[in-house]
Order: sequence, then C-alpha cells, then structure tokens
Amino acid sequence: MKLTIREIATFGMLGALMYASKMLMEFMPNVHLIGVFIVSFTLVYRAKALYPIYIFAFLTGLFNGFGMWWWPYLYIWLPLWGATMLLPKEMPGYVKPIVYMVVCSLHGFLYGTLYSPFQSAVFLHFDMQKTIAWIIAGLPWDCVHGVSNFILGALIIPISSILKLVEKDKAV
Repeated sequence: MKLTIREIATFGMLGALMYASKMLMEFMPNVHLIGVFIVSFTLVYRAKALYPIYIFAFLTGLFNGFGMWWWPYLYIWLPLWGATMLLPKEMPGYVKPIVYMVVCSLHGFLYGTLYSPFQSAVFLHFDMQKTIAWIIAGLPWDCVHGVSNFILGALIIPISSILKLVEKDKAV
C-alpha cells in the first residue's frame, strides 16, 4: 500500500479530524463520530483507511497517555473496518444508509465485549465469570454507544460522498 504525498497529508488530516471530533464530543460519554468516520473512510479508501484509524489511535495515546486503557485501541476498531470491507460495494441506494448505520451501531453495542479480551489478558484474575460480569456492567454504556452510533450513522453517506468527490478531483 504505497502512499503518495497527497495521501500522507490526507490521512494525517483525517486521523487528526477523528481525534479532534472525539475530544469535542467528550462531554457526552460514548457518543462520538469515530465509527462514522471509520465506515466512511473505509468506503472511500478501502484498506488504506487503516492509516487514519491508526493515526487517530496514536494521537489518542500521545495526548491522553498510553495507559492500559489505550492498548485495545490497537485492535478495537478493526472489526468495524473489517465488517465495512466485507459489505458489498454495490447495494441499492435505499439500502446503503440503513446497512451502514446498522454496522456502525453493532460495533457500538459490542464495544465492551470487544474490549473484554484485553481486560481478561491483562488482569489475569479475570476468569470467564468476571469477564462476563465486566461486560454486563458496561451494557448501559454500550447501549448508549450503539444507539448514538446508529443515529450519527446517518452522516456516513454524506461524508463518504464528499470524500469521493474530493478524490475524483485530485487538482483541488
């Protein structure tokens, strides 16, 4: 995946946009545009969408500390990226928004479950029973995350459409 100078600049800005949007929305726990951006970037840039995703993860660690909470950022966004990669490229126009919103929402609902393998591995006293208890305790926040991802997912088509237009006109 060789990058052009334009792509390096674009992906750096997109990763920074992800981080800035997360910080701007911090006052609403588990409500953010990260899932929306990941789906949008993946629809446009496909495998290269990993660059802004990992720039976002790095910036998050850099500015918020590379604490134990940060390490799952190295894998937790991959299921959303992978699910988006597996979606058919050609879907009827009326189906696309709902499919994208549902995929984004599912990631939010599963966030705590996706985070739990790290919890279990790092905190060795976490057996299966404690891991399941940890997931259940986080369900209210995962519900907020999933519902907000669904609602904000309405922005996926507009964002990806704008990015596709920009990519068509490379002279801009």
